[in-house]
Amino acid sequence: MFKGKTPLLIAGALGVLAALIAWKTIDRKEKKIREGWTLVPVVVANRDVVEGTSLQWEMVAQYQMPEQFVTPSVVKPPQLEKVIGQKLMVPLQRGDLILWSHFRSEGTFERLSNTVRKKMRAVTMDFNGSAVVGGFVRPNDHVDILGTFSDPKENQLVTVTLMQNIIVLACGQVTGNTNVAILDKSEKNYANITVLMLPEEAEIAVLASQMGNLYLTLRNPEDISDLEERGRATLTTLLTGERVRALQERRNQLVKVIRLNTGKPGAE
Repeated sequence: MFKGKTPLLIAGALGVLAALIAWKTIDRKEKKIREGWTLVPVVVANRDVVEGTSLQWEMVAQYQMPEQFVTPSVVKPPQLEKVIGQKLMVPLQRGDLILWSHFRSEGTFERLSNTVRKKMRAVTMDFNGSAVVGGFVRPNDHVDILGTFSDPKENQLVTVTLMQNIIVLACGQVTGNTNVAILDKSEKNYANITVLMLPEEAEIAVLASQMGNLYLTLRNPEDISDLEERGRATLTTLLTGERVRALQERRNQLVKVIRLNTGKPGAE
């Protein structure tokens, strides 16, 4: 009956034996590793919680977890009081660890300084709604800063582009890490923005804010080009039409290029 099948049976038996030996070896190693584990308390969700809910005491429970797996991002029982009442940025399932990153605002745990690049500075500037493109400017947008000042030599107002391609870090208290979808309407409004600049640019911006009125223009995120020759708008250029015709021709050319690109087959 088993004639001719003996080698196969032996090979199968050896395979099973090898698998058992491997499993025993792995199990022994895992037990040895677990022997050195120190369990520490963490906080987990004791039920499913939807996004945008304010975390409450009855929604959480304490759980024991190996210490080596507990990172600083995990909320520990003594710290739980700091997140109770805060809105969740993400939905939770029963058993999920409670992390600092789950919350819309981490208070002192989220520091704007961590987003400031080395050798650069964050500076806050005051604006009204129309000066910030009707309130459409958001964190991580790229903007140009325009200023209108009184020219003492010509005794007239002049508007110039002061800085180009400036990165917005925050609008009011809203940063790039804030879940805007769950904010109240009042929290979305802002009267100032915080931008990223060189220290020397910050000096210029602060002085300019004291000398005149500042405005922002919003850029396409892919447009990082700078104007090589920056002109200035004065009452004279406004009334005589100086610059306007040349600028209109250039704008028409740009619009023409945009239309040609969007009209190509397959263009979205």
